[in-house]
Amino acid sequence: MTPDEVTPADERTIASVVVELPPSVTPGLVCGHHHLYSALARGMPAPPGVATDFTQILHQVWWRLDAALDLEMIRWSAMLGAVEALERGTTAIVDHHASPNAIEGSLDVIAEACAEVGVKVSCCYEVTDRHGADGAARGLAENERFLRAGGRGFVGAHACLTLSDDTLASVVGLADELGVGVHIHVAEDLSDAGAGARLAPFANDEWLLAHCVHLDRRLRGTIAHNPRSNMNNAVGYAHPADRPNPVVLGTDGIGGDMLEEFRIAFAALRASDVTETPDTAWDWLAGGWALFPEALDDRVTWSYEPMSPWHLAYTPGVSPLEVVVDGQTVFADGEPTRVDPVEVRARAAEQAARLHARL
Repeated sequence: MTPDEVTPADERTIASVVVELPPSVTPGLVCGHHHLYSALARGMPAPPGVATDFTQILHQVWWRLDAALDLEMIRWSAMLGAVEALERGTTAIVDHHASPNAIEGSLDVIAEACAEVGVKVSCCYEVTDRHGADGAARGLAENERFLRAGGRGFVGAHACLTLSDDTLASVVGLADELGVGVHIHVAEDLSDAGAGARLAPFANDEWLLAHCVHLDRRLRGTIAHNPRSNMNNAVGYAHPADRPNPVVLGTDGIGGDMLEEFRIAFAALRASDVTETPDTAWDWLAGGWALFPEALDDRVTWSYEPMSPWHLAYTPGVSPLEVVVDGQTVFADGEPTRVDPVEVRARAAEQAARLHARL
C-alpha cells in the first residue's frame, strides 16, 4: 500500500484525545529519551581502539566523554541540544544526564539552559556504581536535591549492569519517597540481559524504561524506543509493537528531530513486519504527550500539509515555520527568538574543543 492509497483523517487521535488543528499544525513534539550532553560529541577524537561490541562502545566512547564534562560544557551542550530540538518542532525533552566529575548542580544547568531557549525539559542524573560508592551517592543526591527544589524529572539510573543491589534499592527508595518514577536503561544490549529479573520487583507505571531491546519479560512502565541509536550500536531491534507497555520515541542523544525518528521507527518496524503501517510508529511519537501533556497546548506550524502519519512517513525535509510554547512565539523566520543560534553554536564549538582536548 502506498501513501496515495490512504486518505488521511482530518482528526488525529493523540493519547486518547482528539485534537482538531489545521492540517499544517501539530502540538509540540516530545523527545522521550535524550542525552543532551552528547551534543558536544560530534567530531570527538577517535577512541583508543576500534569498539567491536556495545560494552566497548561504552568504555571507549561514552564513559570517557561523560567523565570529561564540566558545568560550562554541560550548559552549552544543553543549550545547543535545545536549539536543535526547537528547530525541528520539538518543544519538550526527557533528558538522562551523566557527568561524574561535575555532578552537583548539573541538573539545574540543563534545566536553565533549556528554559532560556524556550524548551521544556524533564531531568534526571544517571546513578551508577562505575565511580564507586561515593559517585553513586553523589548522583543520588543530585536527583534528590533537584527534585526537592521543585525540578521536574525522574530519579535516574544508568543500567543494572553498573548498579549494585544496594544502589538499585537506593534509587528505587528515593523515587518512591519523592513520588516519581525511575528513568533507567533496560536491557539495551545482551550484556544487560539480566535487568528484567532485577527490576521486576520494583518497576511501576511511573517508570521510564529506555531501550528494552533484550528485555525477557513484561515490566511495568513506559518504554522509550530509540531505533536509530539501537541500529547505530548494533544491539538489535526492540520489537516495541509486541509489548503491552505504552511506548514513546527517543533519540538517545542523536539530536532532537522527532519527525525523523518517527520515520526511522517506521522503517525499522516495517523491516520486521511488512504488514505494519505508519500509524503504529505515529502512536509511539504521540505517546510523548503522556509524558509532557503541556506540549499538547504548544503549536508548531509546518512547511507541509497534511501532517498525517501516512504522508510524513514518506516525506523527508518537513520543517517548522513557527513554534509557539506556552503562548509565546519561540521560533519564527527560521530561527529561535529567545537566543541567538549563531552565538549558541559558536559557544558550543568552543566547549566541544575543550572537551575533545581532554579525551
